[in-house]
Amino acid sequence: MSNNTLLEIKDLHAEVEGKKILKGINLSIPAGSVHAIMGPNGAGKSTLGSVIAGKEEFEVTHGEVLYKGRNILEMDPEERALEGVFMSFQNPVEIPGVSMPNFLRTIINAHREHRGEEPIAPAEFLRLMKEKAAFLGIEKMIRGRSVNEGFSGGEKKKNEMLQMMLLEPQFVVLDELDSGLDIDAIRKVSEAVNQMRSPDNAFLAITHYQRLLDYIVPDVIHILVDGRIVKSGDKNLALELEKDGYEMML
Repeated sequence: MSNNTLLEIKDLHAEVEGKKILKGINLSIPAGSVHAIMGPNGAGKSTLGSVIAGKEEFEVTHGEVLYKGRNILEMDPEERALEGVFMSFQNPVEIPGVSMPNFLRTIINAHREHRGEEPIAPAEFLRLMKEKAAFLGIEKMIRGRSVNEGFSGGEKKKNEMLQMMLLEPQFVVLDELDSGLDIDAIRKVSEAVNQMRSPDNAFLAITHYQRLLDYIVPDVIHILVDGRIVKSGDKNLALELEKDGYEMML
């Protein structure tokens, strides 16, 4: 693992309920980069993201996922999150009865405590929350509402981008970020990702379609078919897919 590699996946195999989904994934993602995973339905794209995040229904049968040199498969999901791994889920859950500001301040302080820092001051938290929410155009949405309760698909995705911007994670998995979003919402959530890009972090964007990659331009695209990466290339690979489809890739 090179000094610049933030996440390295070695011969990863995973299954769910006895069905093999991932069949030997090898992937190296350096800091400062955006990698995209594309592939047909059922290829294993979301499974890969879920394994990185630590969703328990997926059983890893072989391989390693090294994050900053540590095998995160040995960590529980909470520890992965506290260490800087963030996942934007395809279908974020609702948490009735938990207000947005309380939720956001709690997760910020959990991360600060993990790093040995003092809790964020209330005034500083409110300033940050309002600033980031205004950037996303959701400052009115987050007042007086429970986490994701009654939110549209676009509002849920913007809410996750708000969490990302407040937490400033080091490795981010974006699972179908564009799913169910209109073009304006795609632009806005993409702006949040692009604002976050830095030499110190990295992103793995999982998507079906090339349109998201018009806004979040990846350094590398990987084509995942039947649990294996069958081809990798630069951003032009997505244009080839749009033109020829996955059958031609095979």
